[in-house]
Amino acid sequence: MTPERYNRMLSVIKNRQTNLTVVMENVNDPHNISAVMRTCDAVGIQDIYILNTTIAKHDYFGVKSSSSAAKWLTVHQFTNVKECFDALRKNYNKIYTTHLSSDAVSLYDIDFKDSVALVFGNEHDGVSQESIELADGNFIIPQLGFIKSLNISVACAVSIYEAHRQKMKAGHYNEQTMTIERQERLLANWCADD
Repeated sequence: MTPERYNRMLSVIKNRQTNLTVVMENVNDPHNISAVMRTCDAVGIQDIYILNTTIAKHDYFGVKSSSSAAKWLTVHQFTNVKECFDALRKNYNKIYTTHLSSDAVSLYDIDFKDSVALVFGNEHDGVSQESIELADGNFIIPQLGFIKSLNISVACAVSIYEAHRQKMKAGHYNEQTMTIERQERLLANWCADD
């Protein structure tokens, strides 16, 4: 490994945000998952959650869609909604689902300076009722057209780039939130896989 490559890994680790995550619930298309992974990596999200309660566990993610982003992320997979939310509650203060409802808030009203998990549902049915009930609230991405939904990878990108904007403005990328021990473990894993 070249010194430049090693230094790039160090730079990426220092910008990882441990107080922001994405949950994908019953997303059918592995290419959608991979596209979300690529965006998560781009904004410094380290941990992502994949919740499959109605579909089989994914054995792979579309390498072409993700540009191999999966190898740089920590992927947590669950088959039980409550277990997934229990794990989220240990690390994130607020959990919001993407759900069009009368009490949904605008994406732009979420305070991403807090520790936040965003739950995105599957391509046809959205998030499950159980996830909606366990979450702290629902949010929508404001839209002006006839169609009131976006592809999951697009919705996720729009949402986490708003989180990125708020976090940059708040100076979160100037602070390291990941423990030194975890940084060292990740670096060792990345070096072994590279």
